Amino acid sequence: MGAEQVAIKVDSDQTVSGILLVPKHPFACYVLAHGAGAGMTHPFLRAVAEGLKERDMATLRYQFPYMQNGSKRPDRPPLAQATVRAAVAAATSLVPTLPLFAGGKSFGARMTSQAQAKAPLPAVAGLAFIGFPLHPAGHPSDDRAKHLSEVRVPMLFVQGTRDALADQRIFASVLKQLSGLATSHLIEDVDHSFHAPVRSGKTDGQVLDEALDALTAWARGIAKRTPH
Repeated sequence: MGAEQVAIKVDSDQTVSGILLVPKHPFACYVLAHGAGAGMTHPFLRAVAEGLKERDMATLRYQFPYMQNGSKRPDRPPLAQATVRAAVAAATSLVPTLPLFAGGKSFGARMTSQAQAKAPLPAVAGLAFIGFPLHPAGHPSDDRAKHLSEVRVPMLFVQGTRDALADQRIFASVLKQLSGLATSHLIEDVDHSFHAPVRSGKTDGQVLDEALDALTAWARGIAKRTPH
């Protein structure tokens, strides 16, 4: 199957766009939210979706309302979380036979985890975060992670060790508090954009492959033991 454009109704006033990408033999679907500064068609998010398709994982990536409307200011959490819920509901309808995972890049990862913490996302077996933003750059703190203790499904954090939005000492402490549900995959020398410096000897393509291999291996393990 190819890419399918879909419309996702958030509420009576808001409808956002989505792109469903389904491989021939999918084992699950990942509901994928974008970061604060770039929408669902950004090359990085497109590469994530296409890379997961190659690994037999479907994706539904979608816009937040502010991005849909051409604004640069991210939505307030209640609207962003409602959009996450609407996207998950759309995925449930579009691919009803597949186990669901949700998450995304940076802002999208945080909004998804906040939505799950407030009330479980129906049918979602786990959350996968591609660069979780623990704090603003230059202001280390665990304030943005406090809600994670309310999440009751498995979580995967795929992070770069040079991520300016995730101090490594704070990140390790957060993971320790989430023991039992949280898994991490750290990629050496990689920043928040999943870029590796030349001195690392890694290309950005190799970094993305490592990140997606980790994500699909984790999701396959959960999907195998999750009734659907």
